[in-house]
Amino acid sequence: MAKSKLKGARLEGVVTCVPATEQCIDDEIELFGGNAKQIARLKKTIGLDRRRVVDEGITALDLCASAAEHLFKIASIDSDTVDGMLFVTQTADYSQPCNAAVLHGRLGFSKNCAALDVNLGCSGYVYGLWLAHTMVSTGACQRVLLLAGDTLSRQVNPRDRSVAPVFGDGGSATLVQACADSEAWFSLHTDGSGYEKLMVPAGGMRTPRGPETQTEKRDKEGNVRSLENLFMDGPEIFNFSITEEPQSVREILDFAGLDAGAISHFVFHQANRYILGNIAKRLKLDPLRVPMKTVEKYGNQSSASIPCALCYELGDLLKGSIPQKLLMSGFGVGLSWASAIVEIGSLPVCEVIELERPNYTCA
Repeated sequence: MAKSKLKGARLEGVVTCVPATEQCIDDEIELFGGNAKQIARLKKTIGLDRRRVVDEGITALDLCASAAEHLFKIASIDSDTVDGMLFVTQTADYSQPCNAAVLHGRLGFSKNCAALDVNLGCSGYVYGLWLAHTMVSTGACQRVLLLAGDTLSRQVNPRDRSVAPVFGDGGSATLVQACADSEAWFSLHTDGSGYEKLMVPAGGMRTPRGPETQTEKRDKEGNVRSLENLFMDGPEIFNFSITEEPQSVREILDFAGLDAGAISHFVFHQANRYILGNIAKRLKLDPLRVPMKTVEKYGNQSSASIPCALCYELGDLLKGSIPQKLLMSGFGVGLSWASAIVEIGSLPVCEVIELERPNYTCA
């Protein structure tokens, strides 16, 4: 079982960048056959309301770049002091090269900085934190910049009501740096037998894009999608989430030798409010200690959802001087899930910003 206790690394800043364009489920009544009552029910029970989506030509790399630039500016970080970069995304700019290399060049980082991508989604932020903490705690790096973001709105079919109102876009930047007296605990899991439950079937080397993969079909529920669109088996993902997540939380608490009372907040991947509420109920957690409002405002942002919840719902708290223990847990595509307990002191920057359209052009 992949569990580890790592010392000597700590979060020193988090910024999440979201697009300025907002979409609202109230404006998509045609997706639900004009049934306003169904939309009201979805808003009340699942928390589907608003989401941020990128304009044409904007990518997850653009969002993460803006988040990183803001973080460096506010925290007065010299980019030459960053010797590791991790980019967690499933919506990269190119199949080659990796996003981390492209962003490394854009931001003008030192040639002595290691840079690589991690192809994960909803669990990816915690996996990225694990890698960043490992790089720092072993002494391989002093400062690691973790980027996590996706633009899943560009992969969903707008006529697929099972996913179109759910997914929003976002990018984040988190700085992890050496700190002698800090500790963190991680547990990581995978069940690849369920990979087909959440996937984009076509577009890779197994099933290259072509006329057949672009053909749209309507399923028995009336959702329209092609093989190049994101598919999610909602009931199976729900069952997976409420089964594995409570167990994962109990496991990491036991591994760290802590009880739930020692945790300031439990920050889960913002899948939807119904899933979050079920997880909290099964763990008998006080809802006030479980951020759940981020998904209603920004949508399910995949790998950016946990940092967005940190910034949007806990930003003011984490900027304070009182040390906090946070339990963060992500779950989704793979199927994969991961949990972490981290100690956070005062973060000089922990906030959500909106993207300003960049003044550069890409080939």
